[in-house]
Amino acid sequence: MAEEMSAKTHGLGVFLELRKRLQSGLLVVGTSVARGPADVAVTGEGSSLRVRTPGGDLRLALPAGVALEGGSCIHTPVGEAGGEELHFRLRITVGRREQADPAGVMETLRTEETYSFHCQGCATRLLEDRVFKRVLPLPNCNWNAIVDEWCCHPDPFANKKLLPRAEDCLLGDTFVLLARDGSCDQTLTEEVSSVGAADAQDSKKPCHRLALISCASCSLVLGEAVAPGTLKLYITQVVVEPAVGDGKLDASLNRSAFLERTVAARLLDLSNSLSSFHFSVQTPDGKVFLLLWLLNGDSIIASVPERLVGEEGSISPPAPLSPSLRAARALKLLYISCSDASAQQREIATSWEANSIGHAMVLPLKVCEELLQVMDESNATLPASMRCMRCYEVAYLRL
Repeated sequence: MAEEMSAKTHGLGVFLELRKRLQSGLLVVGTSVARGPADVAVTGEGSSLRVRTPGGDLRLALPAGVALEGGSCIHTPVGEAGGEELHFRLRITVGRREQADPAGVMETLRTEETYSFHCQGCATRLLEDRVFKRVLPLPNCNWNAIVDEWCCHPDPFANKKLLPRAEDCLLGDTFVLLARDGSCDQTLTEEVSSVGAADAQDSKKPCHRLALISCASCSLVLGEAVAPGTLKLYITQVVVEPAVGDGKLDASLNRSAFLERTVAARLLDLSNSLSSFHFSVQTPDGKVFLLLWLLNGDSIIASVPERLVGEEGSISPPAPLSPSLRAARALKLLYISCSDASAQQREIATSWEANSIGHAMVLPLKVCEELLQVMDESNATLPASMRCMRCYEVAYLRL
């Protein structure tokens, strides 16, 4: 978190984006680090990239199988938009062996395996050993409308919830449904809360009441009690692990990084399975909070603030705890925050809603706010010429 914040005050150092499918890349160097193209030398050393500038040498570790094509780095003028930036185009080679997509909660859960559910905030073990006989995906969020279109008789499922049995695990887009048992009575608390309170200007706006489920140790909201004996846990709030060893997690898990990777992995999976690139992040009361447009899922990025170019450039190999020196897979997204939108952005949001553009992803309001903060911080680390695209803002979510 502190590293991204420093980029806002110390200016651009080096930004790298590689595209695996296109086998090409863009390197941006701030003019505070190098005054002109002649001050920059880029070479490849196995699965790493060395950038030499007057401010110091910087070595960026690339994913396995990715390497710079020798002599391919060429300076590309960008005009006034990049007045304080030097842009270089380069070519890369990518090994045949493809890196598997990261496995999220939905891909991890299997039948006849034993799992433990932990609070992501404090690593408390919430649910004791769980073995599921059935792990089933829930229908799409608009399944009721589809039933109406295909059935020639009244919908038999109207106003009925799909609830899990004792040994079921039902998978939603952003949550899991589990049957509650006595093992979590001491670890979970329940509190009824009003969501979407009536607007003073619209007395007809409904007010929803949710039974929020929280961690008894740290009070982190984990999900909802959608029915007596049924838990709805959001994948951004819990960590699911095979029940082995002492069952303890590292209490120092970085919340921001966990949220970023969890949402990125889920967006990539949904995009592949639904062939959809537009997502509408909503709160439980149906209010749209964020509009996301997934541009590509094959990016490899690294962003190094100006102050770190000289300080950490001599580290070889890069330390595991120095993410700025490791290029990582990421999703490139366009986004609009509906809570603070300009007139043009509100027009886009209205168009999305009117044309039913965007697959709905429901997350608690607090999580929506955290996700927006993560994306804003990603946007702040980008070169100024890359932060906006038309009326959208640009961000990367690391996988």
